[in-house]
Amino acid sequence: MSRIVILGAGLGGVIMAYELKEKVGPKDEVMVVNKGATYTFVPSNPWVAVGWRAASEISVDLTKVFSGRGIGLRPEGARRLHAHESRLELNDGSFLDYDYLVIATGPDLAFDEVPGLGPEGHTHSVCQTDHAAQAKLAFDALVKTPGPVVIGAAAGASCFGPAYEFAFILDAALRKARTRDRVPMTFVSPEPYVGHLGLDGVGDTKGLLESALREHHIKWITNARIAKVEAGRMAVEEVNEDGSLKTAHDLPFAFSMVLPAFRGVPAVAGIEGLTNPRGFILIDEHQRNPAFPNIFAVGVCVAIPPVGKTPLPVGVPKTGFMIESMVTATAENIIAIMAGKAPHARASWNAVCLADFGDGGIAFVAQPQIPPRNVNWSAQGAWVHAAKVGFERYFLHKIRQGVSETFYENAALSLLGIKKLKNLN
Repeated sequence: MSRIVILGAGLGGVIMAYELKEKVGPKDEVMVVNKGATYTFVPSNPWVAVGWRAASEISVDLTKVFSGRGIGLRPEGARRLHAHESRLELNDGSFLDYDYLVIATGPDLAFDEVPGLGPEGHTHSVCQTDHAAQAKLAFDALVKTPGPVVIGAAAGASCFGPAYEFAFILDAALRKARTRDRVPMTFVSPEPYVGHLGLDGVGDTKGLLESALREHHIKWITNARIAKVEAGRMAVEEVNEDGSLKTAHDLPFAFSMVLPAFRGVPAVAGIEGLTNPRGFILIDEHQRNPAFPNIFAVGVCVAIPPVGKTPLPVGVPKTGFMIESMVTATAENIIAIMAGKAPHARASWNAVCLADFGDGGIAFVAQPQIPPRNVNWSAQGAWVHAAKVGFERYFLHKIRQGVSETFYENAALSLLGIKKLKNLN
């Protein structure tokens, strides 16, 4: 009998639990450790922030779902990993031993690296559903008292899609409220160009996103480092290719949403051999940590080198497609090791993304995610918004039913089918 512990119940952790439970023996134990018992569909957070979704509509209570599938749940959360002892110290002071550990924590949000950034400072966030619900209150105030808006990401961020999404969704929400004409908008990003996305672009994301920003009357500043944020003002430093200061911008705002840099969570950060200096988990080609062979990692917590050199730190995103692929490979490798075999499965690390603009959007497929690629495609249209709504419903249904069927792989196949139809036409 083996005990497999999964640390984290986000996208990667939940589907990891479902997939492992289907594959392990009846006497093997699958246990999830998470702070709380609720799963939230994070891609819908931008809709929560403008009132298009309630937090309850994108949340799933995992207690009953896990119980029905025979999956254990420890909602106390983890205080510290003791990797040499194969033990997790939980926040209530108890300990949990494991035979295998899958780290799927997601990131720690480094708001503190920029003075005044974040929900406890002067900007909002859509990284967590509670942050998005808090942003909704500020959005309501913006509708009543319009003023300038600054949207974007801090240097070191590694998930730029939601920043672009929220800028366009906010634009659409303000147009519906008939107040967009009184809200100047600026997009700030450490990316070297619009549409870089931490991936050096996918297809023509540069041209598509620049055109969309112009069409929606949103100005932008790239190679932008946020120096500090004060109440109603943001100090932004635009840098040259060598990182030297090019221009200083003083941006007033009545509302701001900025994605922070990511780093590893405190429970695992600083463990020699396990993490890099930012606290992300080091893995080999089988999702396995080289120093601790009974530890695997999936999702945003995994260490991936940046795609090329940029004047400011720009991280690589871990998209849903990539995470699903990591989960499948990890499950196969753990099962192989339990059977006395060598790990063999490797994640494909492809990317598929639907960037919703509220009434349109941009979709892209990158296979593999890191260039050079076999598939490098992007497209736009109103169908993207409809597709994202459909995917949201499908994925939440999948989580509520405890189904491990691959979701993003099916989405990628559908998008490539659309690509082929467009080429035929």
